[in-house]
Amino acid sequence: MGKKILMLTGEFSEEYEIFVFEQAMHAVGHTVHVVCPDKKAGEVIKTSLHDFEGDQTYTEKPGHLYTLNKTFAEVDPADYDAVYVAGGRGPEYIRIDPRVQRIVRHFHEVDKPIFTICHGVQVLMAVDGVLEGKRVAALQYCEPEVRLAGGIYVDVEPTGACVDGKLVSAKGWPGLAAFMRHCLEVLGTRIEHG
Repeated sequence: MGKKILMLTGEFSEEYEIFVFEQAMHAVGHTVHVVCPDKKAGEVIKTSLHDFEGDQTYTEKPGHLYTLNKTFAEVDPADYDAVYVAGGRGPEYIRIDPRVQRIVRHFHEVDKPIFTICHGVQVLMAVDGVLEGKRVAALQYCEPEVRLAGGIYVDVEPTGACVDGKLVSAKGWPGLAAFMRHCLEVLGTRIEHG
């Protein structure tokens, strides 16, 4: 039976980390509800595309518009099997929202899977204890904050991912394949090839 996953996004969250994750999870029978604070189902958010083009840091370009499929105000975290925080710029501002913090705290306190990629870890940092003693991957620019939040930063390959119990994390969208594979394992999803 498919699981229900809550995806937390904000304006200018990373488009690949929204679209690719959502479509892959739907393809294997899971349900993903994508929400943004103060937005309703049917409303859109702007996404961003971060790329690595040989500069000292990533570049940012406008991504596609994404139509949300769930109203944020209607979310009850108890209805979900896992929470996923997409990266990009969205996490920087949604992390200060007490409602977002309550959602993440629920998953932490009841020991449900938490998935985070790229800057998504910024949302986890904002909730006391979530990263404490946990091994976590994220975009390397988040490493000081991961340590300050009590986490152990793991510098995975760009195409890699990290698992610590029910916490699955990755550095950025180039790691989506490994990241999603581990998310599926934590969810108990089995894919068999005939």
